[in-house]
Amino acid sequence: MTIPPGSTIGIIGGGQLGRMLAVAAAQLGYRCHVFDPHERPPAADVAAFFTRAGYDDTDALRRFAAQVDVATYEFENLPVEPLEVLGDKLRPGTRSLAVAQDRAHEKEFIERCQNRVAPWRYVASLADVTASVLKVGLPLVLKTRRYGYDGKGQAWIWSRRDEESAWHAIGEEPAVAEAAIDFAAEFSVILARWADGRHTFWDSPQNEHGEGILRRSTVPCGEAVALQVPEAREAALRIAEALGHVGVLTVEYFASADGPLVNEIAPRVHNSGHWTIEGAVTSQFEQHIRAICGLPPGVTGLTRGGAMMENIIGDEVDRWPELVAERGAHVHIYGKGEARPGRKMGHVTRVSRRT
Repeated sequence: MTIPPGSTIGIIGGGQLGRMLAVAAAQLGYRCHVFDPHERPPAADVAAFFTRAGYDDTDALRRFAAQVDVATYEFENLPVEPLEVLGDKLRPGTRSLAVAQDRAHEKEFIERCQNRVAPWRYVASLADVTASVLKVGLPLVLKTRRYGYDGKGQAWIWSRRDEESAWHAIGEEPAVAEAAIDFAAEFSVILARWADGRHTFWDSPQNEHGEGILRRSTVPCGEAVALQVPEAREAALRIAEALGHVGVLTVEYFASADGPLVNEIAPRVHNSGHWTIEGAVTSQFEQHIRAICGLPPGVTGLTRGGAMMENIIGDEVDRWPELVAERGAHVHIYGKGEARPGRKMGHVTRVSRRT
């Protein structure tokens, strides 16, 4: 079924991803209705309608569902059950959410799709932490099963004396213990899938992180990554098809000596795909709108020779006068309030010429 321009797209979550989705939707002639519990989320600034309500407010979600023609979400840490009131209007569906928001379930699912992950174990107690150290080895990282992103909810164990402090650092929450991986690089496979199984890929960006937060993404990727992209694409597509996913889905990888290892799934548009706004013929945001509305796929090739996206984090946003004056820099400021340490305030993309 095609949702025509002029229809209303609901976006659950009002952060920067919702903001960029709404901008892309407007370009195609759609109106957007943002649903978010905050007083003035960034996406509401560029949307036609805004509902302020909790994500678990089923009455508000029912009213929201009645006012939109299709709905999507911009992040995965949402309560699944209340979203069931949206029914078939929600794309992607709640299955993608349920798998991606629990790291243990996510890893089990990835392995069922015949894909590789780092050695791991369930952790529910300090005794489990000790058992994981003995079984998996050192170093390893504890990651809370839920609500971890941008390095949050994680603690490294480098030696036996770190076990208790790491367990306390993650709040003694249910977690997974994951072996440290020796890898050449990190990269993403970003794909869009339609309800009828059609799908597209973008060039895979090579990603660099600092303190658990993505700092930059570059295309084309280096040779070590490029050699692993075909296998990683096949693995990502198996995941998308097993989920019945509709829209953009991102799979983050380690390029290891044994081939691509899945780090995690994001059932949505992704930070490592922001370069596609200027660097690809069709951005991840426009393609997501096309997929959930049943429009034909857009071309995903590079617009020029390559691109590099850098995040603007915390008080780096104070450099905006310098950035907007830079020739060829595409600056995106998200309209957030306080520039807290580690908070993504914007990004800048530089598109390179062909050589």
